Amino acid sequence: MRKILFVLSVACATALAQYKYEPAGPPPEELAPAIREALQKTGHRVIGPDGKVFAELWFRAQAPTGPATTEEGVSLTTIPHGSLVGAIRFPGRGADRRGQTIKPGVYTLRLAYYPVDGAHQGVSPQRDFLKIIPASEDKDLNATPSYDELVAMSKKASGTSHPAILSVWKLDKPEPAGLTKQESDWILHATIGDIPIAVIVVGVFQG
Repeated sequence: MRKILFVLSVACATALAQYKYEPAGPPPEELAPAIREALQKTGHRVIGPDGKVFAELWFRAQAPTGPATTEEGVSLTTIPHGSLVGAIRFPGRGADRRGQTIKPGVYTLRLAYYPVDGAHQGVSPQRDFLKIIPASEDKDLNATPSYDELVAMSKKASGTSHPAILSVWKLDKPEPAGLTKQESDWILHATIGDIPIAVIVVGVFQG
C-alpha cells in the first residue's frame, strides 16, 4: 500500500511541476574515454521546478548501425539491441519510468526492447526502452549485451529486482532540442546521430 501511495504522490507532484530545458556542457569525465569521445559534445539539461538540475543527457554523435531488426513493435529498428546510445547524469536523486529512485551519479544508456509477455502488456506503444547502467560498470563502447545481461547490469542502478529504464522512441521527423509536456510526462527531443528521438525523462508509468 505504501508503494502505491508513493507512486501516486510522485505522479501528482510531476503533474504540477514545471521543468525547463537548456543545453548542457560536454560529457562527464566519469565515463570511459571511448564512450565519452563517442558522445555529442553538447548535451541536454533538464531543470526541475526547484531551479536545480534534475538530469543531464548526452547521446551518440553517430548512431550505432546493424541489420534492421525484425522484432515487432520496435521503432529504432536500425540500432542493434544492447547498443550504447548515450549517458545520463543525476546531480541529485533521480527516478526512472517506473518511479524507482536512482542515486546521484553518472550512468550509461543502452537500447533494449521489453519482452512480449503479459507482465509488460500496455506499458508503452513501442517496445524500445533505455536501460540505465552505472558508468563504473559499463566501459565497452562496442559491446551489445543480451537482454538478460542488460537487466543484470541495470539492476545495479535501480537497486531493486527490476532494471532502471526510460521510455524512448524514434520520431517521424526531427524536432528542435527541448522539452514538451504530454499529460504528466516531460519528453525530451534529441537525436542519436541523425536519428530524431523522444525520451520520457520525467513521468511515472501508470498501469
